[in-house]
Amino acid sequence: MKSPISGPDVVHDIVGIGFGPSNLALSIAVEEHNAGLAADRRIDALFLERQPRFGWHRGMLIDDATMQVSFLKDLVTLRNPTSDYSFLCFLRERGRLIDFLNQKTLFPLRMEFHEYFEWAAARVAHLVAYDSEVVAVDPVRGEDGRVAYFDVVRRDPERPGATVTHRARNISVAMGLEPHVPPGLELTERIWHNSELIPRAGQLAATGAPVRRAIVLGAGQSAAETVDYLHRTFPDAEVCSVFAKYGYTPADDSPFANRIFDPEAVDVYFSSPSEVKQSLLDYHRSTNYSVVDMELIESLYATTYREKVAGRERLRFLNVSRVRGVTPADGDGLEVAVEFLPTGERQVLPADVLVLATGYRPRDLTALLGDAAKLCLKDDGDAIRVGRDHRVETAPEVTAGIYLQGGTEHTHGLSSTLLSTVAVRAEEIHRSVLGDRLTAV
Repeated sequence: MKSPISGPDVVHDIVGIGFGPSNLALSIAVEEHNAGLAADRRIDALFLERQPRFGWHRGMLIDDATMQVSFLKDLVTLRNPTSDYSFLCFLRERGRLIDFLNQKTLFPLRMEFHEYFEWAAARVAHLVAYDSEVVAVDPVRGEDGRVAYFDVVRRDPERPGATVTHRARNISVAMGLEPHVPPGLELTERIWHNSELIPRAGQLAATGAPVRRAIVLGAGQSAAETVDYLHRTFPDAEVCSVFAKYGYTPADDSPFANRIFDPEAVDVYFSSPSEVKQSLLDYHRSTNYSVVDMELIESLYATTYREKVAGRERLRFLNVSRVRGVTPADGDGLEVAVEFLPTGERQVLPADVLVLATGYRPRDLTALLGDAAKLCLKDDGDAIRVGRDHRVETAPEVTAGIYLQGGTEHTHGLSSTLLSTVAVRAEEIHRSVLGDRLTAV
């Protein structure tokens, strides 16, 4: 049965799928645009989020972990420095502005930035439907064969098994990334992805069962933070860090390298031929992928050295190594086979938990978009073609817009999945949607 349309004649200018920082930034741009305008000049927006409330990497909100981007790269400042949705306005409202400034840092605690996101999301809550998982996006064809709308179908949390449909002139897809689990492994009660670190570790600690050894697979910032967190959380456990590198690679956050995340860098990247795009990614991977803040590297090294001096080494680094297999052990434990790559020698380590700090991957858009995905044009590498305004290039008969917030590294560069340009990207999408709306009128 066709799902009911929400309202007899409601057509939204834009429906956002997912409500993380990217679509949150877009919702604020829409809200600020609409302020003081007559109803017929406002952008009608709705955002759908499958979670019951706003949440951003909750599983890694370690109490002392800091952001890796400046607070000035918040939801609005690069777009509108006078906005009252800025991080500084949040601090002022919370009564912490002076205290924060006295720290003399550009990098807030991660949990504080999450609090800022929650504060901003609460202010635009009237634009968001939580507990609303999108299950389909259907093109709406007119009698002339043109596709001027998409029907976005979501589950109805109040009626199990039922759905609600929202018709939109444009959609903004911001589903985020999904945890990557290496081939041959699967998540269990004892094998976690680091995205679930804090709740899983809390559950394990609550059981009262002893944790003798925890193994962490990965060499990036999240892996190093996970190693440090487990080492502090389970003071009697041995924590083993397994990675294929010889040692952690420091993140390059120097001023010139950091310009790869500037809005202008997106223009340069977008207009470059494919071989230049690839070289830029290769040159600047050390700003984002499989790298660790130097301060954390030095802290972990100091810890392992102190333990050597004391004669009780709980922190171990199994470098140039890979996990080659995991099997259940007697009881609730695991047996983890680790290979030392230079010699091929393997050792089997009994462990109570294995944490996969193995990164994230873009979600499969075709599964969500369904028939709408068939209207998206592809490049020679079978990747979706995306315009500079983040709008997917579609078949000629399609006038409705599909905007991607994320999953566009191949067209827009390293910042496509990061916070660095969310405010600017929100403005670019807002302008594009507004331009189409004015043209249609």
